[in-house]
Amino acid sequence: MFENLSNRLQNIFSGMRSKGRLTEADVDAAMREIRLALLEADVNFKVVKEFVASSKAKALESEVLESLTPAHNVIAIVLDELTALLGTEAVKIQFSPRIPNAWMLVGLQGSGKTTAAAKLAYRLKKQGHSPLLVAADVYRPAAAEQLEALGRELDIRVFRGDGRDPVGIARASLQEAVDKLCDLVIIDTAGRLHVDEEMMAEAEAIRDAVEPESILMVVDAMTGQDIVGVVEAFAQRVDFDGVIMSKLDGDARGGGALSIRAVTGKPILYTSEGEKPSSLAEFYPDRMARRILGMGDVVTLIEKAQEEATLEIEEAEAERLARAELNFDDFVTINTQVRKLGGVGSLLKALPGGEKALSGGQVDEGAMDRMIVIIDSMTAEERARPSLLNGPRRARIAKGAGVEVSAVNQLVKQYESMRKMLKQMNLGADQVVKKQRPRKGKKGKKHKGKQQALPKARGGGGKGMPDLSSLGLGGKAGGKGGLNLSGLKNLEDMFK
Repeated sequence: MFENLSNRLQNIFSGMRSKGRLTEADVDAAMREIRLALLEADVNFKVVKEFVASSKAKALESEVLESLTPAHNVIAIVLDELTALLGTEAVKIQFSPRIPNAWMLVGLQGSGKTTAAAKLAYRLKKQGHSPLLVAADVYRPAAAEQLEALGRELDIRVFRGDGRDPVGIARASLQEAVDKLCDLVIIDTAGRLHVDEEMMAEAEAIRDAVEPESILMVVDAMTGQDIVGVVEAFAQRVDFDGVIMSKLDGDARGGGALSIRAVTGKPILYTSEGEKPSSLAEFYPDRMARRILGMGDVVTLIEKAQEEATLEIEEAEAERLARAELNFDDFVTINTQVRKLGGVGSLLKALPGGEKALSGGQVDEGAMDRMIVIIDSMTAEERARPSLLNGPRRARIAKGAGVEVSAVNQLVKQYESMRKMLKQMNLGADQVVKKQRPRKGKKGKKHKGKQQALPKARGGGGKGMPDLSSLGLGGKAGGKGGLNLSGLKNLEDMFK
């Protein structure tokens, strides 16, 4: 979504870093470029004007220009201002003591309300709630059927009522929730192609009948600057509490998303990237600001890894992985864990500079699947002991997988590289913990032992990007979880 804006801003900051000292003229030139980048991204012009003015005033302070690292200070100022523009702090919806709680979704037709309702219900179900989806859109053809299909897929109850009166359906859903022991009602309301009186009046009637704890507006992130007027209209009529930003994985410029909080004062609560039920995520302004500036979002990656790390690892297996004794069964485990985190592309995008490294092309997400086809053609002994794979065995495996022998050879080569990298990572980690023994120099003086840094990551999606083996995906030694979270936590420092 913010790829073009991110690339523009990163190029601006690269030019600033190349200068040892900054002058007022340098700051003025950088701010002009930032203004153009934001306007090209379709950010509201009033928001751009205030953003640039505030950033420039802080960047021209003597403490910044006369510091040892003025460029870094200016970048920090822009990061802070961008975070403030997006909302400063994450806002979370609070549940009331009333059972059931009622949440109402509003927005234009095509914004993704129905899908967002299902994703929201899925997320809250994982948190221990028992949601009831309510099909209050009686106008759009098959709207109720779509919601019901999503409910079946996610094992979530759906209430359709009489299918004629939206206000009556919403009111009856509260009693249905009590009868079915549901503690939360999520009402999917009807939308229109544009703001009109009929839609607003109906939304107000449902609000008054149900008295929801929270009203959430679903906004299509690809709408552009026009989104501001739509959000303002809904804010005046139904006074919603926050925004769900859908289709954030689209290829639009994304300026509307940056304008909502500044223009309306309404926070962005959730964002949705992709079609999977798990693609709805809480919105953190500081993390989004870091992503836009190309600084990655390792924190979210770690949190997602912690949520998905459910694989039990036996103590003996953990010790084997710690010694980098990798086998092909581990390849399958790694693929499963990477898929749970959204794929290789999502992992790389979360790293500093990852978005820019991927801008020239896409990660081949099917590469691991093709590897698994080859691995499935091996015997259990061959998967556990890759050293057995001689020429005849490789030919048999290739025939069983329907590939050339060269593909099997390539897989074995990648396995060896991954095992070697894992061994280097483990060795580097040990050197960080242990200091070298004191040794005598040429003049007989003892030198204090220095800590050894982790080896530099190499390969991957571009300069400074890691191989998969350096992403900490090989297992967490000594306990639960299929991911080495401590390895992920070091990524941000490794790529600064």
